[in-house]
Amino acid sequence: MATANKNLSQYDKATIPDASKFRFGIVVSEWNDSITENLYQGAYDALIENGVLPSNIIRWNVPGSFELVYGCKKMQDRMVNAIIAIGSVIQGETKHFDFVCEAVSQGIKDLNVKGETPVIFCVLTDNTLQQAKDRAGGKHGNKGTEAAIAAIKMAELRKNS
Repeated sequence: MATANKNLSQYDKATIPDASKFRFGIVVSEWNDSITENLYQGAYDALIENGVLPSNIIRWNVPGSFELVYGCKKMQDRMVNAIIAIGSVIQGETKHFDFVCEAVSQGIKDLNVKGETPVIFCVLTDNTLQQAKDRAGGKHGNKGTEAAIAAIKMAELRKNS
């Protein structure tokens, strides 16, 4: 659980592998776009900051978080070193939240188990819009940044294994 007022997106750039030769796919949910666009920007900025060329970042949009799994599956055919799945599911009054969160997390897990391309889970599953804002560039940092750093590390692991 995130600690109040702690930015969890800070990292030591000296500990991040050279990402200049890697290609990354980012699949972004259009649902809750005020959140997912901030997550995308955090991921994009972190990749660029760590040497990734803009031309080596492929972005695809999908309608909602449920569609992230299919988008990431198809992105695996694009010869990328890692994929970041970006979405935001906010609790409502129905069980829809539970079904979408379960399906997306299991689907991305399945892509990682069955595929060769690492897929990074950057899907916020928050109770409120404010919690999502706090994790998409707010007081807890930007989970998109964290996902990009994880993607770089996993691309390096894939290269070296």
